[in-house]
Amino acid sequence: MPRYVLKLEYKGTNFSGSQKQLSNIRTVQGELEKAFSTLTKQNIRTIFSGRTDAGVHAKGQIVHFDVNSCNIDFTDNKIVYSLNGLLPVDMSIAWIKLSNMDFHAQKSAVGRFYRYKIISRKQRSAFDEDCLFIRENVDVEYINKALSFLIGEHDFSSFKKVKTSNPAKICKIYLAKCHKNNDEILIDIVANRFLYGMVRTIVGTILYLERKSLSPESLKDILKCRNRAKAGPTASPQGLTLMKVIYDKNINMEMAYENIFS
Repeated sequence: MPRYVLKLEYKGTNFSGSQKQLSNIRTVQGELEKAFSTLTKQNIRTIFSGRTDAGVHAKGQIVHFDVNSCNIDFTDNKIVYSLNGLLPVDMSIAWIKLSNMDFHAQKSAVGRFYRYKIISRKQRSAFDEDCLFIRENVDVEYINKALSFLIGEHDFSSFKKVKTSNPAKICKIYLAKCHKNNDEILIDIVANRFLYGMVRTIVGTILYLERKSLSPESLKDILKCRNRAKAGPTASPQGLTLMKVIYDKNINMEMAYENIFS
């Protein structure tokens, strides 16, 4: 039984999240497995590196799947081409590789890199997409100061969605930085794992603190409270993208961040 791994890209705008659901709600996993079913005439179960919320995008989602009996070589570019032809236009497979059976898209991951994009200008553009648009000026230095208090291993209950069955609350953030590119404000966070709604709540909280002219140290106090009610609003999903999933246990996370497109 061979195991394959693939890199998946999608715009999450019109998806109700990545995870397949019992109803006919449109999800990324549902569309992917539908394409596999059409091509192979069998049900292939896919395992994602992690779930993304409704509206969240991905440029580097990693997925593995096993094939019981099939004469198809999924590493053939023609097969990838055929699968992309079956997939909707808002998602695509970048590549498929043969993998070892001990590889697990979720459990083997040691780091995940998310990017939140903000467009800051007075007027919107018809070409603004996959971003949070705001008219106010954004203080990059303020955001970087606030983000610095999140580095390390902490209980992130203050930034976790309340209504979730997952009891996890401890995460280790390796890197968190903000930089500006013309009118783009990019907030990058690399961690071993992320809680449900965590990145969006961190971004929403920092923007709220800045707007209220509160000290960036306030984010440290909110972190210590371990209480979601103390944090700010959750930023919209349109600006959030899963950029890369990291599997090399020996890699320097700063290096992984600097080489996200390698």
